[in-house]
Amino acid sequence: MNDTFAPATGIGSLPGHDAREAAKTATGSFEDFPFLAELPARGPGADMIGRTAGMLVELYARVEPSGWRLGDRPGRDTKRARAWLGEDLDALEEFTQGYEGPLKVQAVGPWTLAAALELRNGEAVLSDPGACRDLAASLAEGLRLHLAEIRRRVPGARPVLQLDEPSLTAVLRGQIRTASGYRTHRAVDRQVVEATLREVAGVHDGGPVVVHSCAPDVPFALLRRAGVAGVSFDFSLLTERDDDAIGEAVEGGTRLFAGVVPGTDTALSDPAGSVMGVRTLWRRLGLRPELLAEAVTVTPACGLAGASPEYARRALAHCVRAASSLADNPE
Repeated sequence: MNDTFAPATGIGSLPGHDAREAAKTATGSFEDFPFLAELPARGPGADMIGRTAGMLVELYARVEPSGWRLGDRPGRDTKRARAWLGEDLDALEEFTQGYEGPLKVQAVGPWTLAAALELRNGEAVLSDPGACRDLAASLAEGLRLHLAEIRRRVPGARPVLQLDEPSLTAVLRGQIRTASGYRTHRAVDRQVVEATLREVAGVHDGGPVVVHSCAPDVPFALLRRAGVAGVSFDFSLLTERDDDAIGEAVEGGTRLFAGVVPGTDTALSDPAGSVMGVRTLWRRLGLRPELLAEAVTVTPACGLAGASPEYARRALAHCVRAASSLADNPE
């Protein structure tokens, strides 16, 4: 097996407020591919955008009624985001003593961040190419420091960096709305998007970077060109239009993080049933069945912040069993 990754892991967010309980779940569910849990229910600064804004270097953001807005100095929102991240890292360190292997950490990618963060005038950073470049550079430096901190706290870990990019397709298509809501920001050139992703991913000095999006029409080919090692997606949103791009990705060595387990409370099928669609896709693409375990990591479809704690634990355990079923019976 490719030891860069493992057969199953989580996406990132979990329900609840307790960092130790979340770390126990994220490490106990996946003994060979734990992840740093995120708990957005704690409030602003623990949410996806606020948490990543707290990692930025020489850029600071605060909460306004309309969302997160860049400001001149670190305020209480930045401090709160950093304090919660510190709490989560403390808990992770406690539950990964002696751990060796892949360990996933998540942050919002440069384009979803540019679509969500506001400039001082209330428009998205996305509206200003120069501001987009500054934001990407600040994010890259923040991620460099974050990864160094992970290595210091869990010396045996091989960090895997996941960039969350749910708005990526909307950025490419010019579908992000302006502050007034009446217009949309113009589409960003695909080469600029690709170059920026490559730059941010490049901070992980040779380490693997995965891009996650649970939106439809994930741009697999663009992400491959940007040099990412894996693409994480909601499997239920795939269409046959994606077949060629997925086949090329697998043959090019890109890992598929297939989100096959629903992210909110529901009855779960048997583990083999959860990965039946993956097997069907494999047959449709004419790929070798023995490649399955080498190429696929099983995950929930999206983060589990909206699930009950009990369902979240069941969903993560279900991912492990579904991955075993895929490895044991690839055909």
